[in-house]
Amino acid sequence: MTSPGRPDGIPEPPPVTERRLHPVTPFRRAWAPLTVLTGWAVHDPGGAQEQFARLTGTVLLLGLAVLVPAAGLYGFLSWWFTHYAVTGTELRIRTGLLFRRTAHIRLERIQAVDVSRPLLARVAGVAKLRIDVVGTDDKDELAFLGEREARALRAELLARAAGFAPETAHEVGEAPAQVLLHVPPRELARALLLTGATWGALCAALVVPTVLWLVTGNLWTVLASALPLFGAAGASSAGRFVTEFDWTVSESPDGLRIDHGLLDRAHETVPPGRVQTVRIVEPLLWRRWGSRRSGGAESGGGWVRVELDVAGSDNSVLIPVAPRAVAESVVARVLPGVTVPRELSRAPRRARWCVPVWWRGHRLAVTGAVFAARSGLLCRRLSLVPHAKVQSVRLTQGPWMRRRGLADVHVDTGAGKTVTARLRDAQEAARLLHEQAERSRTGRRNARPDRWMATGRPLRRTDARGPAPSRGDRAR
Repeated sequence: MTSPGRPDGIPEPPPVTERRLHPVTPFRRAWAPLTVLTGWAVHDPGGAQEQFARLTGTVLLLGLAVLVPAAGLYGFLSWWFTHYAVTGTELRIRTGLLFRRTAHIRLERIQAVDVSRPLLARVAGVAKLRIDVVGTDDKDELAFLGEREARALRAELLARAAGFAPETAHEVGEAPAQVLLHVPPRELARALLLTGATWGALCAALVVPTVLWLVTGNLWTVLASALPLFGAAGASSAGRFVTEFDWTVSESPDGLRIDHGLLDRAHETVPPGRVQTVRIVEPLLWRRWGSRRSGGAESGGGWVRVELDVAGSDNSVLIPVAPRAVAESVVARVLPGVTVPRELSRAPRRARWCVPVWWRGHRLAVTGAVFAARSGLLCRRLSLVPHAKVQSVRLTQGPWMRRRGLADVHVDTGAGKTVTARLRDAQEAARLLHEQAERSRTGRRNARPDRWMATGRPLRRTDARGPAPSRGDRAR
């Protein structure tokens, strides 16, 4: 028997079930009108003080009696008119009280789904779901969902994007993960104490207000300078410790998963196929202290920090601190087949006339897999760009560099970033320019697809019904 209104043999699509966010969401959205008033008061404190001075106590109470219910009603209505649904091909999000907006997110374009749990959300037992889509800068989000519902929806979206049928996507569950790295809090605290930015910000917070007090004697001037400086010092030390606390990197078919945070817990995914650049950062004190703490050269020669440039994503840190050997093993998971080069060629000695002293820190290595450029003496930064991720190559020369026979080679990536090999011999730079263009064309032809579901290693989950198909196998 065929469905009415449809050609024979074509079944009706299954009905789409729309769901609402967690009931605690109205309390979050009710703050929007109050936030507008607070922003106005901060932007124009004189005018706000003048307006409040004209109001009597009775008028203020009446205003609060109207404003608080109105804010509550706004929060409830915005929650009531927000729905989301997963169809056969997309995630659909409908929002808007007066002006309706519907976001259609194609499942095959999803590259990562992150779960974050701010402190108050953890107390309420809810979580925020952020969807990272290829080709967009802004992430769509669902805030808030129950913690269990958020993880189930994340697993369903990734399973559907990987090719599982809608009726089996619910049964797949979250893909298994294997822990690759865990940063102990004690090691993270030591590393932050050995960071120059921490002590530089603290010294500035102590010295600048003291000098201003001796020069001006004005308390408000001292406070106006001290508060931002102490805030910067706290952000570079305690703030980073709170954010990077309990940092764990795990491997799954979805990509590399990162869990971190002391107060606000975050669960992020790094899709390997979208990584454009990997940077290995080595501060001076980390190289020396970390080498002694980790056992010297046998353990990798000190501590390093690993950062990423990911196309269409704001993920920037892969490892906050780890022994170099351990960090390189994780880098090999992000960039399969890539080995961090040990030997890098120095800039010519005549480069000292262009960049005194610091010319020694600029080095270069080109392997069959990556373009590697290093800079810095006190804090070394080694940037690794896979040949397949190079979008363009440029050569630049200033007048003084032309006189000395030097040139810079710039490699542009898909994440809008540039890696520069500075102070190279002009003939070597010209040769690099043409060779790198050819390596990039060859690398793109041989590269895997830029999708996490096609690069995941097959991990199998076994339960009472037998082994479940891995997402890597299904994608292939």
